Amino acid sequence: MTSRADLAPAAVRAFDALAPVFDERFGPWRSVAAQRRAVRRAVLRVVPPGATLLELGGGTGEDALHFAGAGRRVVLTDGAPAMLAQATAKVRRAGYAHAIEPRLAVLESFDRFAADLARRGTRCDAAFSNFAALNCVADLQPVARGLAHLLPAGAPALLVLFGPFAPGEVLVELLKGRPRAAFRRLAPGPAPARVGGHAFTVHYPSPGRVARVFAPWFRRRRLRGIGVFVPPSAAEPWISAHPRLLAWLEALDRGCARPLACFGDHVLIEFVRTDAPAPAEDTA
Repeated sequence: MTSRADLAPAAVRAFDALAPVFDERFGPWRSVAAQRRAVRRAVLRVVPPGATLLELGGGTGEDALHFAGAGRRVVLTDGAPAMLAQATAKVRRAGYAHAIEPRLAVLESFDRFAADLARRGTRCDAAFSNFAALNCVADLQPVARGLAHLLPAGAPALLVLFGPFAPGEVLVELLKGRPRAAFRRLAPGPAPARVGGHAFTVHYPSPGRVARVFAPWFRRRRLRGIGVFVPPSAAEPWISAHPRLLAWLEALDRGCARPLACFGDHVLIEFVRTDAPAPAEDTA
C-alpha cells in the first residue's frame, strides 16, 4: 500500500529523512552561519517589528526563532513533517509558541494551501525563503500564486535561491577533483542530488526566469548575492577552521553583494507585491 509519505515530492522525503540530524550536521558550519546572517540582515531591513512574516521551507526553525526574537511574528511552513516536528519542539523550548506558527505546506501545491489560509482570513505582511528550498521545485508557479493570495500590495517577498553561476563552488569542487559538480549549475535541465539517502533533482533558474514566473503579481526590486566570497558548504569543514579568513570574506560580501549578485552561492531576489489581483483559485 502506498503511504502519504511515499507520495510526497522526492526532495521532501529526502529532507524528512535528514531532519533528526539536520542541525547537528549543518549547525556548526561557519560558512552557513555567515550566509544566514546576510539573509537575516536583508529581511530585517524591510520587515518592521510587529509584522507577520511568512516563511517558505523553514526547516528546523532557525531563522524563525531569530526573527521572533527580533519582534516579528512568523508563519513557518515546511513540507517535511519531521522537519516541522523539529521546528515545533525548538519553538516550544525557546518559549516562542506565541510568535511562531508552524504549518505543513508542500511548495508544489502552495497555491492551494495559501488560498485556504486566505479564506480563513490569514494575511501576512512579508514573505521569505532561505537556503534554496525553491530550487527543489520544478514549477514555481504555485508558489507565486500562493504568495499573491497572502500578501497585500506593496509587501516584500525575499526569496533566496542558488545563484546561476557560483565561482566559489567551481573552485572548491575542482580542488576536490569533482568537475561535474563544479559546473552542474551550467548544465541544461535539473541536476541530480542526494540527501538522507534519497535522490531528488535541483533546478537552477536565473533570477530573470524567476521574475517572469512571479509576474504580474510581483515585481523584482533588487538582487543581492549571498556568498559571493563566503564559500559554499562544500568548503566545510575546512573553512570553519579558519574563522579570521571567513570573517574577511564575509566583509567582502557586504561590499560586493549588489554589484556581484549573480556570482553568489545564493542570490536573494527581493520582490514587491504589485496591485494585480490574486489569481482565481483552481477548483479542479
